[in-house]
Amino acid sequence: MKIGKNCQLCKSARRLCAIPCTCDVSAWPAVAATTMVKTFQAYLPQCHRTYSCIHCRAHLANHDELISKSFQGSQGRAYLFNSVVNVGCGPAEERVLLTGLHAVADIYCECCKTTLGWKYEHAFESSQKYKEGKFIIELAHMIKENGWEDSENRRSFSS
Repeated sequence: MKIGKNCQLCKSARRLCAIPCTCDVSAWPAVAATTMVKTFQAYLPQCHRTYSCIHCRAHLANHDELISKSFQGSQGRAYLFNSVVNVGCGPAEERVLLTGLHAVADIYCECCKTTLGWKYEHAFESSQKYKEGKFIIELAHMIKENGWEDSENRRSFSS
């Protein structure tokens, strides 16, 4: 059984398996306030086409989660996704966007901290409610990975 890094809460070695650390959980809130927390990077299945951060190559979204390619970000074209991974969210604020007033929160890559786009927290117009809880990522900050060449080649051969 492998032994991992020290537990940040109790400073004892913990195992890299399903066995949790046995430190005193009542001390966690006090210790956690002064301890940096390591977030683990999520990886999407390699059999799917994915979008990744252009700066650090962290996975961001599966192509199956793409809703629309018809959005405009502050730096050009952007895509609307149903869900994303390896993304942090800032505080929500009201902004007037091309489609009206929305409450949005900037999103950033958890790995390199680059601002990628925003999350729609609330839409004030009924026609825009479908965006709530969805994510905008600007094309300037993402690249296509895993199998795009194969699907694009198949399309060109079938034409």
